[in-house]
Amino acid sequence: MTAGQDSPETPALDIKGLKRSFGHFQALKGIDLCVDRGECLAIFGPNGAGKTTMIKVLATVMRPSGGEVLVDGLDLRSHAEDIRRRIGVVTHQTFLYANLTAYENLDFYSKLYDVPDRKQRIHEVVAQVGMTSRIRDRVGTFSRGMQQRISIARAVLHQPDIMLLDEPESGLDQEAVSLLWETLRGDGRRLRTILLITHSLERGLEVCDRVVILDKGRLVYQSSRAALDDAGLRDAYRQNTGVSI
Repeated sequence: MTAGQDSPETPALDIKGLKRSFGHFQALKGIDLCVDRGECLAIFGPNGAGKTTMIKVLATVMRPSGGEVLVDGLDLRSHAEDIRRRIGVVTHQTFLYANLTAYENLDFYSKLYDVPDRKQRIHEVVAQVGMTSRIRDRVGTFSRGMQQRISIARAVLHQPDIMLLDEPESGLDQEAVSLLWETLRGDGRRLRTILLITHSLERGLEVCDRVVILDKGRLVYQSSRAALDDAGLRDAYRQNTGVSI
């Protein structure tokens, strides 16, 4: 076990000088960011700012080109498999198999993550996202919103402490959005650490503790939610990106 790992003093995420390049193009140009345990951080920025690239690096889908990333005190480069067991990821891609049922998809992931009492846990998470009646149906027959619900169930199946969310409300109706946040916040015994990419300033301010703005691969602004209102965040966004929203 890495020194400091799982200690309350250890940040959930400790990012120093994170870089990611694609050939000559630098998508991330040295990001420094620390996220405390139980904190909800909203990430804003225009298209091409590097938001999704950063989430992919943190999710171990993409290797960094430079810098250091510690997740629960574990180095991203040398402990990717351990880190995957500590994070849940919800993006535009559901990571579900269309030819399998909802139950079969979740059973596959429960085996992958060594989830104890698999059958019981699968039924728990399916109920949390309001999909019990469709648990034996193939995912390929689901609407986009239904697939996203099962994707959320997949992401919390192994009870991760850290959630990485890239526009998680995509395709969801209002009822499902409420279920999403009830499910993501945790089971009452602890608060999850959440990184949320969203284009909705209102949603970000509603759920987060702190906001950051990325632009052209750099972190250009951060503030606590308590110091901002909707108008203040819009002004900060415009001043730091040159874009009005």
